[in-house]
Amino acid sequence: MVFIMKIKTSVTLSNEILARMNALTSAGGRSGFIEKALWKYIELSQREQRTQNDLAIINKTSSSLNEEAEDTLLYQAKK
Repeated sequence: MVFIMKIKTSVTLSNEILARMNALTSAGGRSGFIEKALWKYIELSQREQRTQNDLAIINKTSSSLNEEAEDTLLYQAKK
């Protein structure tokens, strides 16, 4: 069994975001809503960071990969 410690905190939100959140949650469901939203944001941020890292690797090696692809195509064209 895993116990997750919860810590009470205070967050200041605009009236508009609070109204929209209230429309999507039941009474007393704000904490769960905010926690789910934060976990989703963290997940999306981490995914974006991995994508940026992958693109950096691809861009760093693109010249050599393109040369290799051209060499392969030339070899296939000679047959």
